[in-house]
Amino acid sequence: MTTMLSSDLPLSKIGRGKVRDIYAVDDDRLLLVTTDRISAFDVVMGETIPMKGAVLTQVSAFWFNELEGVVPHHMISADTDAIIAAVPALTPHRAEILGRAMLCKRTTVFPIECVIRGYLSGSAWKEYAASGTLAGEKLKAGLVESEKLEPAIFSPATKAESGHDENITIAKMRAVVGDEVAYTLESMTRAIYTLGEELAREQGIIIADTKFEFGRDKDGRIILIDEVMTPDSSRFWAVDAYKPGQPQASFDKQPLRDYLDVERRAGRWNGDAPPPPLPASVVDATSKRYLEAYRRVTGKELKI
Repeated sequence: MTTMLSSDLPLSKIGRGKVRDIYAVDDDRLLLVTTDRISAFDVVMGETIPMKGAVLTQVSAFWFNELEGVVPHHMISADTDAIIAAVPALTPHRAEILGRAMLCKRTTVFPIECVIRGYLSGSAWKEYAASGTLAGEKLKAGLVESEKLEPAIFSPATKAESGHDENITIAKMRAVVGDEVAYTLESMTRAIYTLGEELAREQGIIIADTKFEFGRDKDGRIILIDEVMTPDSSRFWAVDAYKPGQPQASFDKQPLRDYLDVERRAGRWNGDAPPPPLPASVVDATSKRYLEAYRRVTGKELKI
């Protein structure tokens, strides 16, 4: 399969994130192309991670299919041949988009990251350990790192000017999108996470936390967009290795993070761009970690 650092398709490119390239198909449809770019500590690496783009696209497609009848969403198709049939201009580019493209409905995006935390980890644990709060709101005393939160905590975030996500209170979210939309976004977030957490656990994966994005379609409906419960948007842990009271190994870019941590501690990297070159062993280990996440979540090997 072709690896991709950046895409160049015969459509109008209207956006480029750390990982995804966004193309306009027409007034009603978008093409999301997930490259094999990878970022860590807010820096995009110079190397690609083979199969990563396909893993992210196909894990999202798996969840969109599972969510039929639970919440409306933007996916039209993640099948390459169906996409080409709908957008014939992509015919010469089949090898490039194979497995990594998703045809989607266009929406007006809400400027909110809908984060839900089923376990106390990452930045949430750091804040709690320092002040007993999450996004400034008090949590009960005596929680330990990686402890299961019951019920799960909805902790929205918004994009700060620096481009980093910034945790906000639900009151601030209401001020941004209004009470009715805020209620709908939280309700949909909880419904998606409840289903996803239960199904993933059956496959041996704990979804410790995750984030969703939503938009309003041309009919005025609020629908789920972007990616869903992937290793990039979620913290995946192995059920059989879970031990509260300590950090947990995750099924995503952990080999990459571990390598970069060593480079920083050794003084060979200052944490800013450009990143250090990645050894082939780190690239290979990271690719295998993503493929294992796909296998665990879906119960199948990824075949493209």
